[in-house]
Amino acid sequence: MRKITLLITAIFLSTSYLAAQQTAKDSVATYDKVIYKRINVVGAPAWIEKTPGSATYIGTRELQKFEYNDINRILRSVTGVNIQEEDGFGLRPNIGLRGTGVSRSAKITLMEDGILAAPAPYAAPAAYYFPSVGRMSAIEVRKGSSQIKYGPFTTGGALNLISTRIPYDLTGNAQVSAGELSTRNIHANIGNTYKNFGFLVETYQQENDGFKALDNGGNTGFDIKDFIGKFMIKTNPTADVFQKVEFKIGYYEEMSNETYLGLTESDFQENPYRRYTGSQVDLMDVDHQQYSVRHFAQFSENLDITTTLYKNDFNRNWYKLDEVDGVSIGNLLAAPQANQSAYNIVTGQVNSADDALAVKANNRSYYSQGIQSIIGSNLKVGTFENSIELGIRYHYDEMDRFQWVDGYRMEGGQMIRTSIGTPGTDSNRIESANALALYIQNKILINSKLTITPGLRYENITLKRENWGTTDPDRSTTPAVNEINLDVFVPGLGANYNLSKTVNIFGGVHKGFAPPGSGASPDTDPEKSINYELGSRFNSERIYLEVVGFFNDYSNLLGSDLAAGGGTGSTDQFNAGEVNTTGLEVSSQLMLTEVASNFQLPLSLNYTYTNAEFQNSFDSSFGPWGDIEKGDELPYLPKHQLNASLGIYFNKIEANISFSTSSKMRTIAGQGSISNNESTDAYLLTDLNLGYRINEYAKVFMDIKNLTDETYIVARRPAGLRPGLPRYVLGGIQLSF
Repeated sequence: MRKITLLITAIFLSTSYLAAQQTAKDSVATYDKVIYKRINVVGAPAWIEKTPGSATYIGTRELQKFEYNDINRILRSVTGVNIQEEDGFGLRPNIGLRGTGVSRSAKITLMEDGILAAPAPYAAPAAYYFPSVGRMSAIEVRKGSSQIKYGPFTTGGALNLISTRIPYDLTGNAQVSAGELSTRNIHANIGNTYKNFGFLVETYQQENDGFKALDNGGNTGFDIKDFIGKFMIKTNPTADVFQKVEFKIGYYEEMSNETYLGLTESDFQENPYRRYTGSQVDLMDVDHQQYSVRHFAQFSENLDITTTLYKNDFNRNWYKLDEVDGVSIGNLLAAPQANQSAYNIVTGQVNSADDALAVKANNRSYYSQGIQSIIGSNLKVGTFENSIELGIRYHYDEMDRFQWVDGYRMEGGQMIRTSIGTPGTDSNRIESANALALYIQNKILINSKLTITPGLRYENITLKRENWGTTDPDRSTTPAVNEINLDVFVPGLGANYNLSKTVNIFGGVHKGFAPPGSGASPDTDPEKSINYELGSRFNSERIYLEVVGFFNDYSNLLGSDLAAGGGTGSTDQFNAGEVNTTGLEVSSQLMLTEVASNFQLPLSLNYTYTNAEFQNSFDSSFGPWGDIEKGDELPYLPKHQLNASLGIYFNKIEANISFSTSSKMRTIAGQGSISNNESTDAYLLTDLNLGYRINEYAKVFMDIKNLTDETYIVARRPAGLRPGLPRYVLGGIQLSF
């Protein structure tokens, strides 16, 4: 590893020295385009047609169509994305790509501005923190072989959230909305760029009382406050070496009255938005800080370096009901008749003994930090044009679990604390990861029609778990240590061929990889697969169509015992053997009227088919899998997903309507017909947004989610049945200058 580090360092130093002899002559706008290529996974919508793989870019205008602040609703319009809802507002989304597991978005590379965003992406990748989508200016999704540079997770793809950029001119925006559930939302920013420096300050705040009703009354909503500051300095455009440095600092806090406690089957049918009395003290308390410094230097049209230093701190304590009368809440709600006494307590029907209700303080602290640098070079060798990227990242992350359990009794429908646990007596361990990642990728323009993009990624990872058990809260003894070392090469090859000015075909093959996390035992292997895709795009002035077929051949799928996924919460990981995932993605946009007309009707249709089956039989103690037979289908993966949206734009009036439907999902692996008590519901959701532009500076809008008030089961985990968001109406005003 030391030799590799020294080699890469030598390459960087020698390249920088040679580059310093060059002269930069491009405009500032060109510099920014280069930066976008280095840190973004798509860069711009116009670049998609040259991408040797499936990619989606959702820009600011698209995000504003429905005023979404829920990533689940946004990603329903992206093919190949699998989603399992949980809380109705997307606070802790469960996202997968092309059949990867969805639980806590732990199997995708999640980034904000090209920086890993999960709290501990290597050691404990379950994303209990997700950036505020309401403050983002764009969202990018990259799939297939073309996302090989965005590790460590390369099986499904990469999701990059792009925060508001520092504007070129003095610009301010403010949006205020209010509505049902005592909703109060604020999003405001102001920024400017002068000759050699620029700035942006921004806040996004969201608050409501929740759509579920506690039996004894109380708030089931949340309060989020998010603040971002950016400052940029740069040289003059005529400098021999153009340089730009951007500083970013962010603070996020959240208090959400959310629970893992769902409903029994019969209670859901009676009132899907009920919350049992036993969840009245459940509370998620979060704070997150992010810091980054990005330096860009362009020495010539053919050479540039982008270096980013980053740090993220995340603290959370999810204080939530875990057991009742010694019965886990998952087992209680799965079989209430067999646990009638516990059910009567959790519903507040009877008084209980002291400590009958065990409320666990799932207290954890995370941090991740690192430095990453990308050298970009354009070289012409003979008739071949080469666009080369060489990247290196050193990363460290850590999760510190320091948890305890408090005891409560139920008395007259109120929970009274009867014992206070000692911190560190439930779960007391530190999980950490050191990772060195290198990649090289070359986009080779063979001629005006053919582009080939080979790439190779290398990951050297050390995962470590230090466990003090439950009897040493002071950590005064030597912990039990488990350490895993991994060296892996991840190759990929993509190609894009222009059949004409409007039609191209693309395809690729690459190795899929996911590290096992620090919770793995020594005999746990990384997740491995070979992934294939083949597709075609048609793009004219009024019509865009993309059709992609994919096949992911897993030699080892990795399972993780997360409480959020219906497991015990040990976070242990285990091998699940061979799985084949096949799929079809169809994405289309059609302008039904003339593009230049003041009356426009844009229509989009997106369809995804996904089928994932185990290719071997084995016994599993993980609840959602159970005993697996060859041919069993994976749970929480819909076979069919369809999204359609229609916009109407006429003078100052805007209207957008969206329809999203999904087939029901298995909640336990199996084959054949799906049992009603082992599935979610199929659904058809309709969202409507109406807007009126008062003038160039002001717009009023009304947003209606779930217009038809569809009631549907989104999951049977973590414990019991959970509903989707009911009809939800709010309105507001946008101001800008």
